[in-house]
Amino acid sequence: MRKTIQIGTSDFKKLIEGKNYFVDKSLLIKEFIENSADIILTPRPRRFGKTLNLSMLRYFFDIRTKNETKDLFKDLKIENEKEIMKLQGEYPVIFITFKNQKHLSYDDFKIGIQMLLSNLYKEHEYLLESNNLSEFDKADFKEIISRKAPVGIFSEAISNLMMYMNKHYGKKVMLFIDEYDVPIQEAYLRGFYDNMIVLIRNLLTSALKDNPYVEKSLITGILRVVKESIFSGLNNLEVNTLLRKTFNDKFGFTKNEIRELLSYYKCEDDMQNIKKWYNGYIFGGEVIYNPWSVLNYLKNTREGFMPYWINSSSNDLIKRLLLKGDNNIKLELEELIEGNSINKKIDDSIVMAEVEDSNENIWSFLLMSGYLKAVKTENIEGILNCELKIPNKEVLIFYRNLIEKWFKEALTNQKYELMLNTLITGNIKIFAGLFKEFVINNLSYFDISGKEPERVYHAFVLGMLVSLSNEYEVKSNKESGYGRYDVMIIPKDISKIGIIIEFKKIDYFLDDTIEEATKEALRQIEEKNYAQELFQKEVKNIIKLAIVFKGKEVRVTQGENLDY
Repeated sequence: MRKTIQIGTSDFKKLIEGKNYFVDKSLLIKEFIENSADIILTPRPRRFGKTLNLSMLRYFFDIRTKNETKDLFKDLKIENEKEIMKLQGEYPVIFITFKNQKHLSYDDFKIGIQMLLSNLYKEHEYLLESNNLSEFDKADFKEIISRKAPVGIFSEAISNLMMYMNKHYGKKVMLFIDEYDVPIQEAYLRGFYDNMIVLIRNLLTSALKDNPYVEKSLITGILRVVKESIFSGLNNLEVNTLLRKTFNDKFGFTKNEIRELLSYYKCEDDMQNIKKWYNGYIFGGEVIYNPWSVLNYLKNTREGFMPYWINSSSNDLIKRLLLKGDNNIKLELEELIEGNSINKKIDDSIVMAEVEDSNENIWSFLLMSGYLKAVKTENIEGILNCELKIPNKEVLIFYRNLIEKWFKEALTNQKYELMLNTLITGNIKIFAGLFKEFVINNLSYFDISGKEPERVYHAFVLGMLVSLSNEYEVKSNKESGYGRYDVMIIPKDISKIGIIIEFKKIDYFLDDTIEEATKEALRQIEEKNYAQELFQKEVKNIIKLAIVFKGKEVRVTQGENLDY
C-alpha cells in the first residue's frame, strides 16, 4: 500500500508511525552531532521543514522515550551511522517552539509565553518527584506551571528547567528552539518591538549564555538577528544562513529527493512544471525545491499547480516593506518581474528594527524569507554581493497579485480595469480622466509628493507590466531608434494598437508651460524615432502620448497617430 502525504504534520513520531511519506533528512542528526559548535542558529524560510527536523532530533536524543522511539529510525539513512546511533536516547531534551506566538498586544504576548512555558514545565512534571531537586526548586517549578511566577523567574524558565533536568539525570541537556523570531516579527508589525526584544533576549540569553547544562542546541527561525543582542556574548554560537553550506540540503527538497518522490507517486511527467513552479531556491550552493508546495501539489494533483506556499500565510510584513519602498524599490521590482536579475549587497544578519531604513535591508529580508534567490554570491572583503532573481512562478504570482492590489486600492477595481482598457483601445480622452484620478490617489497612497512624479510613473508601469502581460509586452526606459522612450506597449497581436508614452516633469516654480513640455515630449518621440521597434514588429496602428506633470497637475495629450 502506497504511503500517504500528510500536510502540515510537524511531529516526526506521528508522521512515521502513521505510515506517511517521509523525505529522509535523518543525516541532519549526524551533521548536528559532528558540528563543533555548541549552539547553532539555522535560519530558513517558513514551511521548509524546520519544526519537523527539530522534532526528529528531539525523538532521536530524548532519554525519556528511548525504548518506544527506537523503531522510528529503522531503514532511515542515519541507521547506517553506527557511532551516531549509539547516542540515541542518551540525553534529556527540551523542545520549545514559538511558531504560534502571534498576538495583538504585548500583554497578550506575555500571557501567551507564560502559557507556553507552563505547558513546557507540565511536560516535565515528573521532575517534581525527583529526589535530586530541592524544595526551593520544586516551589519555583510549581510557580511556572501555575503562571504566577514573577517576570524574573519566567525569564529564567528555560535555563532553570535545564538545571532541574541535569540534577535529575546527571547529564547535560539537548535544547531545540523552533521559530524563535516569530514573536519579534509580530511585535514589529504590532508596534511593541522594543518590549518584545527585551523579553525574548532575557529568556534566550539565560538559556544559552555560559549555561553549564547545555550539551548542544539547535535554533531555527527565518532571520538571523544577532545584532539585536539576543545572542550577544555567545562565543560558541555558529550561524548558518541560507547563503552558507552547513545544513544546505537538510531543509527543503533536493533535486534527487524530488525525483524519488515523483517516481514513488508515478508523477515523473510533472517534473518540469514542478521545477517551474516550486524550484529555484539556492541554499549554500544546493538547488532546493519548496517542500510545502511540492507536497501540497502531489496530494491535490487534480487541482493543478497553485501557489500553495504563498497562500499559506498573510505575508503582511513583506507587503508592508514593498508598499512603503521608494522609487528605486519599484523600479527594481519591475526588473525582477520582467525576469531579470538585480545585484545587491546582502546583510545576512538583519536588524528587524532597521529593515525599512534602506533598500539593501529590504532586499536582504526578501532573500532570507524566500521571496528572492541568490543565483550568484561573491564574498568581497566580508561583504556579500548577490545577484538576485525571483525564484519561481509561485513567488512571481505573489508579486503580481501584490501590485494589482495596490492599483485596485488606488482606484476601484472597475475603474482600474477601465483605465487600462481605454488606453490599449485608444480611447485616450476617457483614459486621461481616469489616469488623473489614479495620480491623485497614488500621490497619497504611495506617500509621494507632487514634485516626484517619477514614482507615479514607475507605479503605473508596474501595474501595466502585470495586468497587460498576457496580451502585451510592456517595456520601460529601453533603447529604440535613436534614443530611449519612457514606456512602450507592444501588442502580441499586431492588429492591436501599439503605444508610446513619453513622460515629462516641469519644475513647479519655473515659467515652463505644460503646453511647451507636451510639444517637446511629442517632438522627442518623433525625432528619436521611438516607433522603430513597433514598425519592425509590423504593428500597424501606433499611438503617441505625452504625459506631463507640473506639481500636482497632470495632462495627457495624444499626438498624431502613426500608421505603418
